Amino acid sequence: MSEPRPPSSPHGPPETGPQGERLVYVMPEGVFGAVADDEIDLLELWNILWQGKWLVIASTVVFAVGSVVYALAQTQWYRAEVLLAPAEGRSSPAVGGQLGGLAALAGVSVGGGESAEAIATLRSRDFIRAFIEDFDLMPVLFAEQWDASRGNWLDTDPDTWPDIRDGVRFFRENVLSVSESRDSGLVTVSVEWVEPAVAASWAMTLIERLNERLRDRALQEAETNVSYLQSELAQTSVVTLQQTMGRLLESELQKVMLARGNEEFAFRVIDAAEVPKQPSRPRRSLVVIIGTMLGGMLGVFAVFVRHMVTRAKTPATA
Repeated sequence: MSEPRPPSSPHGPPETGPQGERLVYVMPEGVFGAVADDEIDLLELWNILWQGKWLVIASTVVFAVGSVVYALAQTQWYRAEVLLAPAEGRSSPAVGGQLGGLAALAGVSVGGGESAEAIATLRSRDFIRAFIEDFDLMPVLFAEQWDASRGNWLDTDPDTWPDIRDGVRFFRENVLSVSESRDSGLVTVSVEWVEPAVAASWAMTLIERLNERLRDRALQEAETNVSYLQSELAQTSVVTLQQTMGRLLESELQKVMLARGNEEFAFRVIDAAEVPKQPSRPRRSLVVIIGTMLGGMLGVFAVFVRHMVTRAKTPATA
């Protein structure tokens, strides 16, 4: 009789040893269990979180209370805004050809770029320095370092006292902001301060001083140009030059009239600053929401870290 043959495998004949023995491969016990353990088990995650729920709740509550205290302790800032439009009529009539060339040689301004000049002046250190010095704002800007009873700084070391450079930098970085819409050409000037009435007052005062400074500058330049053109006109006998200088002189006289009779020389106020009712920063509700969420996430993270540490120590103690 022939010996019974082993059943055939769908993957091919079974392997045999050198003497015809059948080779059987045995997988170590627990291999498939380890693979299964690596899979994410939502139920297990929920059980881990449920066991550490009090840690999550405690962390969330602590951060929520802390964020509320922090938000209430922060100083509220209020923003006052002024909407401006470039004033019309500042530029001289269009000048071309020989008239434009003669104006350039004579150093006479023929207009253009006034809005950019006004914005640059408003942002300039010189303009802000004059505003701070004229209204004696250094003790106001650095009130925490100022002793009102003695009328002096709290620190006894003069080297640590804030100077005008610190005041200008603080004002430019924290108080004043200027933005221009490229589409409409409108300019928004914003002033933020801890007192809403003061913020609105500073915003309007800055615009008034800006118009005044640019008006005085334009008036001085126009009067200088008028004097120059009048002297040149009296010395020349060429009819063409006399006519050209006459047009330039007329243009500069128009500038003088505009500067003297127009208070809103650089910008017209479209929407004046009002005393703000709501603070612009800090946004207390947002601070509380972010703080609470951060506390909850930190609590969940702590629960999983604790579970991993406990699980790592279990085989060692078994």
